[in-house]
Amino acid sequence: MSATDKLSPTPVQKELARVLAFLKHELRPRGKLLTPFNLVTGGIVLATAVILCFRFACGIGAVTNLDQQYPWGLWIGFDVVTGVAFAGGAYVLVFMVHVLGMERYRPIVRVTVLNGFLAYVFYAGALVLDLGRPWNVINPIIGNSFGVSSVLFLVAWHFMLYMFAQLIEFSPAIAEWLGLDRVRRLLERLTLGAVILGISLSLLHQSGLGALYLMAKGKIQPLWYSEFIPIQFLVTSVFAGLAMVIFEGTISARVFHHRASAAFHFAQERIVIGLSRICAGAMFVYLFLQALVFVHGRDWLAMTPGWGAWYLLENVGFVAVPCVLFALAWRHRSTLLSRIAAIGAMLGVILNRLNVSVIAFQPNAAVRYVPTWMEVVVTLGVISAEIWVFRWIVNRMPVLREDTVPATVTVAAPTPAQPSPRRKEA
Repeated sequence: MSATDKLSPTPVQKELARVLAFLKHELRPRGKLLTPFNLVTGGIVLATAVILCFRFACGIGAVTNLDQQYPWGLWIGFDVVTGVAFAGGAYVLVFMVHVLGMERYRPIVRVTVLNGFLAYVFYAGALVLDLGRPWNVINPIIGNSFGVSSVLFLVAWHFMLYMFAQLIEFSPAIAEWLGLDRVRRLLERLTLGAVILGISLSLLHQSGLGALYLMAKGKIQPLWYSEFIPIQFLVTSVFAGLAMVIFEGTISARVFHHRASAAFHFAQERIVIGLSRICAGAMFVYLFLQALVFVHGRDWLAMTPGWGAWYLLENVGFVAVPCVLFALAWRHRSTLLSRIAAIGAMLGVILNRLNVSVIAFQPNAAVRYVPTWMEVVVTLGVISAEIWVFRWIVNRMPVLREDTVPATVTVAAPTPAQPSPRRKEA
């Protein structure tokens, strides 16, 4: 072997160099940086970073109004308990496509899985922010204070394993983006196993979040407490996740229209109408369950003027009305009604989860919990950062389409201009 052969790069080295060059090219910003959206969300993220530095330096009590009466506040009630419900569209969609074989929903599987994965990553991060001793977050992993009898231990492991399952489900898109065709084919073989594992884990931890509040009997206003909270959380995650799919899909179709395939645009209306029927059915089941709980638990005894009106607003205004709108949208094939119903359903889920975790928690306390402005800014900062990452990925990876051409950083040379027919005739 000559010295030249020894110095020449191997195929593996060539492929690694190509991938590194491609990543360097993709990391460059695209489009305008100083847009109104970037300026507003950038300011929020910067303020969030400053607040979090203060939080970790001075403790959680320096930036929140949490105490022994209210150990969980906005960061748990909205970022985790509510956010995980909105991420439920991922396990519902992959079950419909990969298990039930409903291929008409395949164009939105990748973007839904990406949305769910990012939701879990950022909301798990928000969970770390809420811990008084954040370094103890690794205890369930390393075996220190395992707490195998704790519901929270179960939820923690489900969160971690489900994030890995979603990463495997989305990994073929990453391999396509990098042009690794062999790796993509290998990852696609793992998809079905990851889907089955992810569905099982998601069903368990969606209900497990509700099971956490079974221990709060006597602390939650009776209209929002029952032994069926785990089932209620599971059912709400179905229509909450699908409502988020409708809402997010509508925005993605407009903002990222240049990145979406023709199949995505063509199937958008049919997908929205189909999901409307499923949402209407899931919300009807939830209303029926709520009626059973109301009668069985004799909740009418807790229907005081204030709490009773608040309870009716949630269940009639933001559950029954969106349920009817979803049914009408499916019957009349109206995407406008479906999108209005999706917004109403999302507001209803936010209201329900915040009622259970914050608003109706310790209703008779002398001093009620009210989040500080810093808690609100951090919540908005987490959402803004998630949108930034989502936008970066969609603008580069085949999320709204499928690529088969290997990624490259080379630009084809322009073809010589052809004479126009008019000039040719002259």
